[in-house]
Amino acid sequence: MDASGDLLNVVDVEATCWEGMPPPGAVSEIIEIGLTVVDLRAGERSARHRILVRPERSAVSAFCTELTGLTQAEVDAGVSFAQACRTLAAEHRAGVRPWASWGDYDRHQFTRQCRAAGVPYPFGGRHVNAKAAFTEALGLPRRPGMAQALRVAGLPLEGRHHRGEDDAWNIAALVLFLARRDAWPPAPSPA
Repeated sequence: MDASGDLLNVVDVEATCWEGMPPPGAVSEIIEIGLTVVDLRAGERSARHRILVRPERSAVSAFCTELTGLTQAEVDAGVSFAQACRTLAAEHRAGVRPWASWGDYDRHQFTRQCRAAGVPYPFGGRHVNAKAAFTEALGLPRRPGMAQALRVAGLPLEGRHHRGEDDAWNIAALVLFLARRDAWPPAPSPA
């Protein structure tokens, strides 16, 4: 069923960030992966997951904690980035299932971090930019942020904005909104 596109992984990541420039030697690293499984055939969000990731080349700043609610102590208890990628592949079928994110940031962040860490990229090539799909389907002049898109769709923001697990859940609601309008694009074929 996964290969047919009935199940979709909606992914949202949070990464280390700073107000202004990063400290010398620090780079933005994924610290949380939120994943919601959407059953497009049933029209529902069927599972919700969270993977905390321990950063190796940066620390959680006060700005990052204020934005995401994540603390250094919390992510220190997470898994390595390599283990998070193995978990995505083994437990969430990331290499088989099509996936979506709000914009291309998440896809690019995984690409950069996998390359830098020498870790195999966990996802297959079937990615949909949900922000672009939403913008096109509604004929909007500009691509909205996730919270603004929820308002446009008349949907509530559930949980905390800028928390990966909650954002993935909310993006999944937007995917289902588009699917109910017959506006969710089929996942592109693998490259």
